[in-house]
Amino acid sequence: MALTLGAPAPLFSAPSPVNPRFAFGSLGGRYIVLAFLPGPGPERDAALALVRSRSAAFDDDRLVFFGVLPDAESYAAARNEPPVRWFSDVDGELRRLYGAVDEAGGVKPLWVAIDPSLRVLAWVQPEQGGELIGHLASRGDPDRHAGTPLHAPVLIVPRIFEPSFCQRLIDYYAAAGGLPSGTMVDRDGRTIGVLSDFKSRRDASITDERLIAACRARISHRLLPEIRRAFQFRTTHIERYIVGCYDAEEGGWFNPHRDDTTLGTAHRKFAVSINLNAEDFEGGDLRFPEFGRRTYRPPTGGAVVFSCSLLHEATRVTRGTRYAFLPFLYDAEGAEVRAANLHALDPSRVETEQTA
Repeated sequence: MALTLGAPAPLFSAPSPVNPRFAFGSLGGRYIVLAFLPGPGPERDAALALVRSRSAAFDDDRLVFFGVLPDAESYAAARNEPPVRWFSDVDGELRRLYGAVDEAGGVKPLWVAIDPSLRVLAWVQPEQGGELIGHLASRGDPDRHAGTPLHAPVLIVPRIFEPSFCQRLIDYYAAAGGLPSGTMVDRDGRTIGVLSDFKSRRDASITDERLIAACRARISHRLLPEIRRAFQFRTTHIERYIVGCYDAEEGGWFNPHRDDTTLGTAHRKFAVSINLNAEDFEGGDLRFPEFGRRTYRPPTGGAVVFSCSLLHEATRVTRGTRYAFLPFLYDAEGAEVRAANLHALDPSRVETEQTA
């Protein structure tokens, strides 16, 4: 594949020392240098020496460096030691994806610069690596990379739930109790839940049919017409009726992720976050790293609606407890995708792991 200036960077998941399937697309919001390195030898040593000599430029918040290793022996010995982090590419999939491959299928050394919106900014030969690092370091605040403030393509709609109904949902959570909430990943062709330090939230599933009907009626009459007007999207299905709880005592966060990246979630089109008590907590806001570090907080009873393919995070709750109603929406096309992938969804399988 040939790179195109300004085009979206090819996204992938690949082994890294901290995660067997590290999602490259979760790195939005900062500049990235992705360096396709040759096998062991003087050329690789020189490249890594250069990066380490410029370590002050790589501060994680503004600029990160990932070396892509083509051989299993080097990857087995690799450790993430800032400023150098690693991806494994033993099968050559990543270098083919980025056009860093020679005629024999081996590595064609290449350094690729990617902007905070995860678009291709530049690519250079390794001997120009120092110049590339200097250029990126001089660009300053990633929030200013576009030359104008960026706003995530989200819709905020107030007064979806009235205050008394918000309290009713909070009371339901208190009575039902919340269970630890995981993330969905694909393992061996199945979509399963994983509990990890990537997320700290507890959820209570609503099983009361009258309460479900009351939620559905409010969303149908008050929110869906606004979604259709803003996004020209006709919602036909609502997935899950849950109250999520982010508690400051437990940290209360959800790291940057996308909501439609597995077989079992590919049908999801829009995510909805309705705050139930916006005045009672600090932190706990939505952020869309590809569009800067500003945060979004709907008022009590109000909704934030956004595409499930957008990178987003729930920032850490620093005081109090955040309660939110958190459904997904999809349409007839999504229903077909869900039906086709239903065999892969395994809700009974939950694993526990560390991500770092």
